Amino acid sequence: MWISKKEVLNLSRGIRGAIDGQAFDPRDQKEGPWSILKNDLYTLTHLEQERRSAAMEETQQLAEYLSDISHQLKTPISSLLLMTELLDDAPEERQKEFLLCIKKEVRHMEWLTAALLKMAKLDSSRVHFHAEEIKVRKLLDRALESVEILLDIRNQTVSLKQDLSLVCDPKWTGEALINLLKNASECSRENSEILVDCGENPIYRWISVTDTGEGLKREQLSSLFCKFESSSKEGGYGIGLPLALSIMRAQNGEIQVMPGGQGEGATFVMKFYK
Repeated sequence: MWISKKEVLNLSRGIRGAIDGQAFDPRDQKEGPWSILKNDLYTLTHLEQERRSAAMEETQQLAEYLSDISHQLKTPISSLLLMTELLDDAPEERQKEFLLCIKKEVRHMEWLTAALLKMAKLDSSRVHFHAEEIKVRKLLDRALESVEILLDIRNQTVSLKQDLSLVCDPKWTGEALINLLKNASECSRENSEILVDCGENPIYRWISVTDTGEGLKREQLSSLFCKFESSSKEGGYGIGLPLALSIMRAQNGEIQVMPGGQGEGATFVMKFYK
């Protein structure tokens, strides 16, 4: 088989162009070792371009998350700076109030940054889920440890109607449940009971969280799982529900919302497909 110098030079220029991000397709419909080599080179450069594109997308995504964190932290940081400036000259009672507010803002900032970084990991597919069988009661007990203070402040309780075994990643599913419980607490009345239930059908197993609020309007449903758009609740950042949904979808699951209303609170259903 004879290959001309021109063909080799053209192939070499094409490869170098592909390294710089230019389109490169040396394939032909011929047979023989030379055509096989060109096909293999196309596959190799195409894979490299895809990896480069994925890396650029990941970098852009990370930049967006860092921008989100920076933007969302501006308000609490401004509040902290103002309260610390007023702290020295304030009466003792006001100092205690300022310190309480400062602690509250710091907790919110810590939760926000942690939640956004978790979402960044999920979106970049860097999370490896480890599924195992676990009881809903055990999953709920772990989640309650993280929202215990919030529930105590509002004098709320959480009850589990029935128990069930399901297969999931306990750590990340617990994180999703924490955010649904936090949302339910913020939407529920003080001195009320949040209801957690579970069950299964031929298609999926499920866990539901029902609050004691006034329910949701139909027009609110479309923005529930959009970052920073459902943050009208006091102390809310609009990130908990999007994080919960990302966790469920990463496990081939889903979250369904039943809006309630007319005296009934909203219900969020975590679906684990079989």
